[in-house]
Amino acid sequence: MDTGGSSESPIETKKGKSKTLRKTKDSVLKQKSPAEFFAENKNIAGFDNPGKSLYTTVRELVENALDSAEAISELPVVEVMIEEIGRSKFNSMIGLTDLDRVDAELYDDFETVKAREKRLAKEARNQEIQAKNAALGKKVKEPAAAKGIRGRGEASFYRVICKDNGRGMPHDDIPNMFGRVLSGTKYGLKQTRGKYGLGAKMALIWSKMSTGLPIEISSSMKGQNYFSFCRLDIDIHRNIPHIHLHEKRDNKERWHGAEIQVVIEGNWTTYRSKILHYMRQMAVITPYAQFLFKFVSDASDKNVTISFARRTDVMPPVPPETKYHPSAVDLLLIKRLIAETSKQNLLQFLQHEFVNLGKSYAERLIGEMGPDFSTKMPVKSLTSQQIVRIHQLFRQAKFDDPSGDCLSPAGEYNLRLGIIKELHPDMVATYSGSAQVFEGHPFIVEAGVSVGGKDVKQGLNIFRFANRIPLLFEQGADVVTRSALKRINWNSYKINQTQDKIGVFVSIVSTKIPFKGTGKEYIGDDIKEIASAVKTSIQQCCVQLKAKIVRKIQAREQQERKRNLSKYIPDATGAIYDVLQEMARSHAAKRKRYEGEDAELLKKVSVRSITKETLSEKLAQHVEQVDYEMALEYATHSGVKEEPREPIYIQSLEAEKQFIDFHCPIFVFRLFQ
Repeated sequence: MDTGGSSESPIETKKGKSKTLRKTKDSVLKQKSPAEFFAENKNIAGFDNPGKSLYTTVRELVENALDSAEAISELPVVEVMIEEIGRSKFNSMIGLTDLDRVDAELYDDFETVKAREKRLAKEARNQEIQAKNAALGKKVKEPAAAKGIRGRGEASFYRVICKDNGRGMPHDDIPNMFGRVLSGTKYGLKQTRGKYGLGAKMALIWSKMSTGLPIEISSSMKGQNYFSFCRLDIDIHRNIPHIHLHEKRDNKERWHGAEIQVVIEGNWTTYRSKILHYMRQMAVITPYAQFLFKFVSDASDKNVTISFARRTDVMPPVPPETKYHPSAVDLLLIKRLIAETSKQNLLQFLQHEFVNLGKSYAERLIGEMGPDFSTKMPVKSLTSQQIVRIHQLFRQAKFDDPSGDCLSPAGEYNLRLGIIKELHPDMVATYSGSAQVFEGHPFIVEAGVSVGGKDVKQGLNIFRFANRIPLLFEQGADVVTRSALKRINWNSYKINQTQDKIGVFVSIVSTKIPFKGTGKEYIGDDIKEIASAVKTSIQQCCVQLKAKIVRKIQAREQQERKRNLSKYIPDATGAIYDVLQEMARSHAAKRKRYEGEDAELLKKVSVRSITKETLSEKLAQHVEQVDYEMALEYATHSGVKEEPREPIYIQSLEAEKQFIDFHCPIFVFRLFQ
């Protein structure tokens, strides 16, 4: 009995311990750093696959370069190079030697005997079919190249280099700016190009995941006699930079800006068109920037070099940071503003931390909050219940809409220049709407519509921009696409939606772009204020184009009338001259008398001072005069393209002189002092 009891007791104890341990292990709280979260959910930041990652890396670096140059009012010069790195070169970079395969069956591109027999049998059948077709005189198709299986070991690697002439970065800030996720200079309520504030940090995370190589940064600020060089990667789990080298070097050329170099896995073949399309659209929306793009490969036939020249030196102003609108805040944000404010009492807090809240209106709001509130009460002493009361009143009260002073759209002038520079259309119209509001955030919609041009497909070609960056993915669900396809009656504007080459450009700027989806690649169609503004902007452009198209049609009809009249001049001249001769004979025989100018004319016909050739010349001159007057009127309305050309001397963009710009939607008049 004792033995039986002692034998069962250890078993029960062991089982009990194992359950306790398992329960304890499962209930342990775990944390993830921001870097670890984005590494595991890289598709959120646009790093879905190697090809998309290459595109997103280029996009993030280019947009950072533009922001950096615009921040110091410097005309941007951005150079981008993508260098293809073969497997052998990549292995040498990381210190690996190429090895021959020992066990070929381990590899996913190994072809078994059965698969080889099947492939050879298929090739034999194809050759037999081609021989029969050739004998019958039928067209023989070229055999398709066999597609090999591409494994992970056959991944493609690329070195991406982006250089700019911006403000650069402070020496001590570089490690945290690249090696710490969710730390940067773009946070705050203002119009920004970024979507998450990740920038090059996500490119570094992807580099660490795909190649393990660090990122290299060279940077110098204006006036510095040195430039900073930093080589680093990121500690994913702790979200801190891991610095390999960080030093100051002699800046002999007095260069300022940044040069970023990162090696990542990518796919140029599938995303080549997207990257080039992105660069082209960026040149459209920023014609004041100069871009140089290069793709370098060991195969010279794959090399690409494209230069997008600067068209103007007129830059939009840098968008300033603004205050929150009362109707656009939540409880958490109100608490944060209270914690960060330097104001002492509630009245000062409402006046200075929110936009469009004057003293008198703030006093009325405080009076409406109840007896527990006063203008002089310390704002730091507000309880949670009182903060909820403030939030409820903010949601119910009426407030003036915020102005668009905090926004910096591209401008009609720049948008028009960009379209003309890249598409060379037959005609173009642009429109910039006034500032409007959705959910307490101001926004401005600009639009351009072009007809004709080079490298433009028939039908609608839609170009979408949000805060002056191109949107290339998920176009079908976007508010711009749906407005252009479903809400615009193109035929009413004399535009053929299917046969004409139509370019539709819509740029939306706001302190908050209402992106949809995790990738933030399109703007939803559910916000009626934005949808209405987009439709109105496109329609205004179409109205301008309709006037131009109607004048063009009238000019074409006038030319056709001129040709028809000129064709009948000989017959009309002969008939009129015969009638005049008959009248002259009747007048001379006194059968019918004519007086005044009629008699003088008939006398000239009799003495042959007016001949058939004279009448023909006069009719031709009349047709030419009418055509010239109408053509001149058309040229005056449609632009200088049809007018006589005159030499115009334009001051060089590099000349450092003082001047004043007078802005107009379609041109800028510069007065040099």
